[in-house]
Amino acid sequence: MSNRLNVFILRWLLNSTGLWLSVSLFGTGYESIGMTASTIGFLFAGLVFSIINSILKPVFVILSLPAIFLTLGIFMLVVNGLMVYISLGLTPGIEMTFPRSILAGIILSLINYIVSAVLLVRENNQAQ
Repeated sequence: MSNRLNVFILRWLLNSTGLWLSVSLFGTGYESIGMTASTIGFLFAGLVFSIINSILKPVFVILSLPAIFLTLGIFMLVVNGLMVYISLGLTPGIEMTFPRSILAGIILSLINYIVSAVLLVRENNQAQ
């Protein structure tokens, strides 16, 4: 059980960092946030993104399967961007437009892919 909690906390912190990076690069509204509010805000945004990514993303992927098949998977960028847009919409003080959310979704997808790959390699090394 503690291994799952450690993985969740790792993903939460890395998603928070990825959101901070994305908003710093592409976002609007970040300049008006103080340093302590931004740290707490991005930790909250990372938590919201992690929860939304776990619960809503599978539903959106299933509903958008025809579009994903027609575009050979490129529509997943829109789905990831929508998850970022919803997450930041629920987080007070952090704003981003939808097209920029798609770019942020690319960054967060890469972060989650790297975390999954590292955890898989670590799990395989422990199994041997």
